[in-house]
Amino acid sequence: MEHRKRYHSQLVPYGQSQQIMVEGPVAPEQLANYRMHRDLDAFRRPGDQFEALVEIAGLPEGRVIVARLDGEIIGYVTFHYADELERWSEAGMDDLIELGAIEVADDFRSIGLGKRMLRLAFLDDQMENVITFTTEYYWHWDLEKSGLNVWEYRKMMENLMNSVDMVWFATDDPEICSHPANCLMVRIGKQVPLSSIEQFDRVRFRQRFMY
Repeated sequence: MEHRKRYHSQLVPYGQSQQIMVEGPVAPEQLANYRMHRDLDAFRRPGDQFEALVEIAGLPEGRVIVARLDGEIIGYVTFHYADELERWSEAGMDDLIELGAIEVADDFRSIGLGKRMLRLAFLDDQMENVITFTTEYYWHWDLEKSGLNVWEYRKMMENLMNSVDMVWFATDDPEICSHPANCLMVRIGKQVPLSSIEQFDRVRFRQRFMY
């Protein structure tokens, strides 16, 4: 599959006179000119996460959507193939893409940047040719800073993913099944063939009797 990437951008008013740029997919050479906000540390240290973003942006299938204030990245979303050690890669599907991470710096939460980045990502017609999935694990959620309990946070993440038509899908994956708040969210593009949907169903369930 050829992974075509069409750049989109949007300005979001912020404060009295500033504007946040939401843009992507951002090319690695463009990303290299930016810097990472110090609070973007949910998955790894900001410097390491920045290197990961540049690497993902350079992958044929990789997509990085960012929200930035001037040259500082204050939020990002990544899309790429699943890690080869995860069950989601075992079928070798070139039209199965993982929404790997979404993060917004503390001071910029609650202004809708997560939804704006996701909606911008799905403006690209290429996303209608793929199945996009994300695995939500409660241990990645910032329960302490958000002040939400695990079920409130789960509902917030579901609402966020629903904003781009990603919906809950059942699975027998052990990690997801290890806690009832964990979940698999999926969006099937309009141009995805039935053969790919059936193949994804076989990946979701290893125990045939469960579907």
